[in-house]
Amino acid sequence: MDSAGTALDDRLPSDRLLRATAAQWNGALVWTSADGTIVGANPGFARLTGSPLDAMIGRSLPGLLDLGGRGWQSVWQGERESLQPPGTGVLHVPRNDPIPVDLHWQHLTEGDDALLLCEMRDFDERERAEAVARLQQDVLELVAGGRSLRLVLDFLCRQVEACAPEVSCSVMLRDGENRMRVAAAPSLAASYTAAIDGLAIEPDVGSCGSAMTTGKAVMSADIAGDPSWLKRRDLALAHGLAACWSNPIKDREARALGSFALYYRKPRDMAPPFHRRLVEACVHLCALAIEHDRARAEINRLAYFDTLTGLPNRQLLADRATAALALAGRTRQPVTLMFLDIDRFKTVNDSLGHAVGDELLVEVATRLRRLFIEGDTLARLGGDEFVALLPGCDAAHAALLAERVLAALSVPLTVADLTLTPTASIGIAVHPDDGMDFDTLLRQADAAMYRAKQAGRNRCHFFRRDMNEQAVRRLEMEAALREALDRQEAGCPDEEAPFELHYQPQVRLKPHRLYRVEALIRWTHPRWGAVSPAEFVPLAEECGLIDRLDSWVLKAAVAQLGRWRAAGVPVPGLAVNVSAVRFARGDLPDQVRAALAVNGIPANDLTLEITERLMMTEEVGVHDALDALHALGVTLSIDDFGTGYSSLGYLKRYPVAELKIDRSFVKELDIDAANRPLVRAIIQIGEALGLTVVAEGVEREAQHSMLEAEGCAIGQGYLFARPMPAAALVDWLAGEGKHWVDSPAEGCFSI
Repeated sequence: MDSAGTALDDRLPSDRLLRATAAQWNGALVWTSADGTIVGANPGFARLTGSPLDAMIGRSLPGLLDLGGRGWQSVWQGERESLQPPGTGVLHVPRNDPIPVDLHWQHLTEGDDALLLCEMRDFDERERAEAVARLQQDVLELVAGGRSLRLVLDFLCRQVEACAPEVSCSVMLRDGENRMRVAAAPSLAASYTAAIDGLAIEPDVGSCGSAMTTGKAVMSADIAGDPSWLKRRDLALAHGLAACWSNPIKDREARALGSFALYYRKPRDMAPPFHRRLVEACVHLCALAIEHDRARAEINRLAYFDTLTGLPNRQLLADRATAALALAGRTRQPVTLMFLDIDRFKTVNDSLGHAVGDELLVEVATRLRRLFIEGDTLARLGGDEFVALLPGCDAAHAALLAERVLAALSVPLTVADLTLTPTASIGIAVHPDDGMDFDTLLRQADAAMYRAKQAGRNRCHFFRRDMNEQAVRRLEMEAALREALDRQEAGCPDEEAPFELHYQPQVRLKPHRLYRVEALIRWTHPRWGAVSPAEFVPLAEECGLIDRLDSWVLKAAVAQLGRWRAAGVPVPGLAVNVSAVRFARGDLPDQVRAALAVNGIPANDLTLEITERLMMTEEVGVHDALDALHALGVTLSIDDFGTGYSSLGYLKRYPVAELKIDRSFVKELDIDAANRPLVRAIIQIGEALGLTVVAEGVEREAQHSMLEAEGCAIGQGYLFARPMPAAALVDWLAGEGKHWVDSPAEGCFSI
């Protein structure tokens, strides 16, 4: 027996390469003489038979093989004469049961010393080889079919785990910050993958970190004692991971793209041959899939993005606009196109050169990006033309945004040692009034932009005249709103105050009692008269005045409740609307605490009505404010419930005590049968979570009866009372609303 563990005599080549190849061959190799005597074999044959090699040399292979009725001579003659020798057989060895095997014959030499080589594999081995081939084919088909990289890698891992159930697979990718990102790990615990996702790639962060750092395969035979697992050892062991074999995934330049790893539940020194064959195939497939994904991303970037600014190009803008307009046709939401052209850009290009012009374009793109929100699309059409697609944006909001764009662009910048102050002309077109399709809207916005240039540049122009009038009114209203707030905060006389609070009762439906009143702001302008809150409150939010407006409403309303209490007016409690912007400042709990203390109002007599949008924010300061207000004893109510987000998880996460059914659901409750199940569902949600439910917009007795029958606790609307000034509310409580108020004998206030 030679040093490679393969028994061969001197008639075969004896170089080290041949012996090493035979020793490492996965299949079982047997060399025989013409009469079938075994003259040599490799370790694979010893593993298959379960016998030492030296015990097999000299034995008769025909005696060990059952060829299904065909004798040894048919094998010998068939191979020599290119006939088909038996391809299968049964191997009888010193084991409990015969082994079905695949047989592959090769005639090596002629003459008296003729030799025959037989390679045999058990059917298990053949099936595994076929599984690897199928895996390669299936993955390549997914890649060719354009499936996402994560789907391809997840499929690859699942197929490997199906072939080798004793392992768990993972694919890690290197990101642009040299961190590991979990691309696929279907059978590893989510808590484990979450803990390793985003770790810096270093030699001491486990096998994958080592493999990506060194560019070599790393076998952690026992994680418990492996120093490379020092930082993550407890995490891995807690999830039952005892060993890990990680292989780097490399691109054509041998740079590490990521790693492919097999995890084992028990320590082991090395991976078995079948696992090695799987990993060899998978590392190649992963590299192919990653590079294909990157190539596709680059093609996509070139096809859909502007190479200078990185913004979407006309093609991507058109695709997104088509989708947005199709959705708008179903939801009846507006879609706005804003066409922007840099003023006198040709002069900059001609006088300072295209390099300076390109630098100016990049700076303009950078400034514009900051002004648009998620869901908007800012694109560069070419030259100095930019277009913004604004789904859900109406003319009023577009006018305000255009003013911000002009202000942002007009900040001076230094280019080529020169100070430039860029300006732009903007044209705006709105779907559906100005056009039903993208090309029409783009043409109308372009035409409006040229009118803005003709009017003197550095301005915005709508395609429609009435929209220009609305834009002018909006700008005038913003200025008037600022002036009104200045006067109100300065403490002008009540008869001259631009703002006034009206109060609308909320009543308990069973038994019929006054529950509390809601404070509602009203604004009277000298020229416009009464301005609708639906017009000036959104404007205040957008131009940064809502914080001041909210602060005044809170202080004034709590002070009024204090005066009522001092006068014995039976107002049980007060509700005040608070915007999301007010919460973001972080000082709201302190302001509420101070207002309650100054006026002697218990915290549980104050309700703050907030929006669903606020509850979905991830800002820590907002969450802290909600918790602080709850701890203070203030009630938190979700206003207009049902019109915002579909996720209800925040009802469990945050200290909400009340839901207000939006008036749009109540409006046709007694007319449209489809509204009743929606209202019933909201009431049932409130009951299930122990929340009070308030219905807004109750105007008819039939609505009242239905809400009461469904179990709604509180109603608010014109059926009970309209919003009214503080003095009028006192009169209402003494007259028409007297039957809603508890008598002094029942322990409540008296008039």
